[in-house]
This record gives sequence, C-alpha cells and structure tokens, in this order.
Amino acid sequence: MPQLDQIEAMPEPMAEPLNIPKAKSKIKDKMLPYLMITPAMIIMAVFVIYPIFYMIYLSFFDWNMMSEMKYVGTRNYQRLIEDADFRQVIGNTFKYVGWTVALSVFFGLLSALYLKANTKINTFLQGAMFIPHVVSLVSISFIWMWLMEGQYGLLNYLLSVVGIDPIRWLEDPQIALNSIIIISVWKSIGYNTIIIISALHAVPEYLYQAASLDKASKITTFFKITLPMISPSLFFLVLMNLISAFKVFEPINIITKGGPMNSTNTLVHMIYEEGFQFYKIGYASSMGVVLMVILSICTLVYFKMLSKRVHYR
Repeated sequence: MPQLDQIEAMPEPMAEPLNIPKAKSKIKDKMLPYLMITPAMIIMAVFVIYPIFYMIYLSFFDWNMMSEMKYVGTRNYQRLIEDADFRQVIGNTFKYVGWTVALSVFFGLLSALYLKANTKINTFLQGAMFIPHVVSLVSISFIWMWLMEGQYGLLNYLLSVVGIDPIRWLEDPQIALNSIIIISVWKSIGYNTIIIISALHAVPEYLYQAASLDKASKITTFFKITLPMISPSLFFLVLMNLISAFKVFEPINIITKGGPMNSTNTLVHMIYEEGFQFYKIGYASSMGVVLMVILSICTLVYFKMLSKRVHYR
C-alpha cells in the first residue's frame, strides 16, 4: 500500500489540451456560407441582374440588331409619353391586371369555402379545378379561341339554344379584353382554391369552438377568425397573381394578336412587337424599364399597405 506522503507526492494528471481552432479554420467557417450560395448568386447575376442593367443601357440607344447602335439619350422615353398606342396599352394592362387578380382571388376564396370539407366529391372537384393550372397556356388559348369563335363557337351555340344573340367575343373591341380576362381567371382559379383550402385546414378548431360558444354569426366568424387566419395565404396569392397578370403574353399573342384596334394589347405583348417584329430594340427596352418600374412600385405599395394587416401566428 502506498504511503500517504507518497500519494500526495504523485503528480496530478495533465489536463487534456484545449482544442483551439486555428485561424485558417475560423476563416474557412466564415467563408463556407458564402461559398455555398456562390452558384446561385452567379446564376442570378448572369440571368437576372446583368439583363436588367443591359436593358436599361439599351433604352438609351436606337438599334435594330443589324446596324450600329446610335445613342439617343432619353428620346425613347419621350416617344413613350407621346405615343397614344402606348397610353392605351398601359390602360389595357391595368384593367386586365385589376380584374384578373380581383376575380381570381375572390372566386378562389368562394370555391375554397365551398370545397373545404374532406369528402370524396370535394376531392374530385378540387382536382378538376386544378387541372387548368397545369395545362399549357398555349393549349388553353387554342381551346378558348375555338369556344369563343364568332360564328361556330360552342359558347355562341349555347347562347343560341336559349334564344340569346351571338356575342363577338374576340372581334368586338369593347368585349375582347373581357374575354381574355375570363380565360385567365378560369385558368388561375383552381390554383388559388387549393392554396386557400390548405390555409383553411390550418385554422385551429378551438377558435371556431370559442366563436360558437359566444354565439357569433357565420359572417362575424368569417371576418373575425377565418379571414385574419388565412391572410398570409391571401397576401401571397394576390402578389403572385399580380406579377403573373403583368406578364401575360400567350393568350394575347395567340388569340387576338393585340387586336381588335389595339384593345387587347398589353405591355409585355407590345414589348415583343416592338422588339422582335419591328426590331426597335431601344424603344422596346424603354418599355421594359417602364414595366420594371411599375412592378416595383406596385409591389412596394402592396407591401407597405397590406403587410401590417397580415396576421402571422
């Protein structure tokens, strides 16, 4: 047995050395997140940021992609202000965007409230309503062009059966843009419905139970509970529908070509016409800048006005 003094004289075990990271490891840890996002940033720089700045650059030139570029300053923007067709197109665009977004979200909300119950028939109807969203807009445009044909279209045939005179859906300047709005609403309503149904299912049931105990009416329950709880989804849908509506191109290019009498022409379609049909690249680029500014302002105003009204749990 070791003596007590021998035990006290035994050296204490050495503490394990602390694992102090080196300077290189610290730098590596700090740089790793930036290295991870570098590919995405490169793609964004090449396909988003550079085209935007190049478009702004081209808007100050007169160029048809064949001759030498000629600097014209702000002349393209002055032409936009003086162009009556451009002012009409701006009006068409805002009319199309306003009605399409409002009707798509409104009817999507009504459909979601009607189909939110988990039944077999509702599941079938939800799938049927969602089909137009996944079908190509080009295919949908051709289908509706046949349905709305003035003489032999199915819609006018159904109207004639009930004794209503045929409607010039796509030939009347007063009606043509409304016809395009109908097509766009029909395509987008299914997607909006599915998103809102998901939001409705996420509303806690105890809130409705509390409202029932307080004997709140269905209208009061909707505006005080349902609408605030699904407001993030509605906020998202309005923004996505807004951006999509401003970018509308296929139905106008396929069905009406912007006519009759420029009544269905929108900003994106006019940019396409000026740039790739008339080869006025500088003028088309100035329209693209205007579109970008309009979208930015609408998005900022939308966030400023409504973001604080959105209820996040």
